Amino acid sequence: MIICTNKMEYPLRTQCQRVQKQVMVNGEKERVSLLFMKALVSTGSVDAVSQQMASHPQYLESFLRTQHYILHMDGPLPLHYRHYIAIMAAARHHCNYLVYLHSAQFLRVGGDPLWLQGLEAAPPRLRLLDHINKVLAHQPWLTACSHIQTLLKAGEQCWSLAELVQAVVILAHCHSLCSFVFGCDTDSDFVPLSKSPNGTPPTFCPFDAANGNANVPQSLATPSEHITRRRSLDSSCDIVCLKERIQKSQEEREKREERLLQTQTLQQTDMEEEEEIICFADPTRFRTDPDFCYQEFTRREEDHFQVFRVQDYSWEDHGFSLVNRLYSDIGHLLDDRFRSVTTLPSLHSPDLKRAIWNYIHCVLGIRYDDYDYGEVNQLLERDLKMYIKAVACCPDATKTPMCPLGWTPLKTSERIHVNLLIMEARLQAEMLYALRAITQYMIA
Repeated sequence: MIICTNKMEYPLRTQCQRVQKQVMVNGEKERVSLLFMKALVSTGSVDAVSQQMASHPQYLESFLRTQHYILHMDGPLPLHYRHYIAIMAAARHHCNYLVYLHSAQFLRVGGDPLWLQGLEAAPPRLRLLDHINKVLAHQPWLTACSHIQTLLKAGEQCWSLAELVQAVVILAHCHSLCSFVFGCDTDSDFVPLSKSPNGTPPTFCPFDAANGNANVPQSLATPSEHITRRRSLDSSCDIVCLKERIQKSQEEREKREERLLQTQTLQQTDMEEEEEIICFADPTRFRTDPDFCYQEFTRREEDHFQVFRVQDYSWEDHGFSLVNRLYSDIGHLLDDRFRSVTTLPSLHSPDLKRAIWNYIHCVLGIRYDDYDYGEVNQLLERDLKMYIKAVACCPDATKTPMCPLGWTPLKTSERIHVNLLIMEARLQAEMLYALRAITQYMIA
């Protein structure tokens, strides 16, 4: 009798593969849940961008770590400066979502509400960033040593080199994030967060009651809960003692409810005032020269702007070490983002990922001598190239991105992966231009 072991093992092997796949899926879900929990503890909410990136938890972790570091951790710039710089960056692309988000954060860290009236109301030091913000956002190849010198030698309003590097990182981070928001159409679906429903304190989570949280406010407890508590009293207690305890309990509950009502009133008043201020944070108020926008790098008539060749100045050999020296650890965090986005498991081949990355750098004036750009036309369909270019170079929230026809059969996670590649490639391009200009200033 011949036994075919392969056939007998096949069902078991299939079952093991299913179990392994399910374990991986559950592991990713737990990872995302943990990241969301950290975001809730850090900022009090999970923003729409993080929710969209959740399909790639490995990258999301790297992204959130970097964002938290540049906006909340130790650094030369005060917290309210960082969020105001983020507002300036997002305003260049009319990104209402990011402008509102950072306006709220700006107020929460003690920023002056008057600054939100517009760029003219901001301190002169911040207004000095307007030009380099504009250049990096739309025509980064124009970034020059003279821009760095102007900021570092502006008399009483001058920036230190460490402050400028952190500001440039925030600008580049938010410019590229505008591309992601635009590509995923987050801004068009954006609705400002409303006040807590039914007067519920912001610190109370509706799921706490279901999870048996003992810290549920008394005003939200159901009548049945009060009945249960009364039944738990010692039945042998005499009538007088019982009345006293009930009366005392009722008085304490009334005091707690009164304090809670006062707290809710104050919170509601503060929220209303904050929302009233934020609603006036129109992106157009934080930008100048609205006609300054992206122009075709390959069609420029000026001949004094040369192509940026990676062989002469690259992230690995030059940018990484410089930015890490001037702004501790940020080089490692950015490098981790660049690496993680290109190594994510995906249906896209490595050649396709590289074509997308190099094409974005190409339209921004950066070239690789060792790359055959014929592959770009072979691997990227014309409508996909148009989409990539629009998202990378012109993520204007007043327009709607035209999705490529080939995207229809793709999963949402695959589409998001393309937008992540666009965002990171643009981020690196802006960092290269800015760091090269800083290098030129330092050796001049």
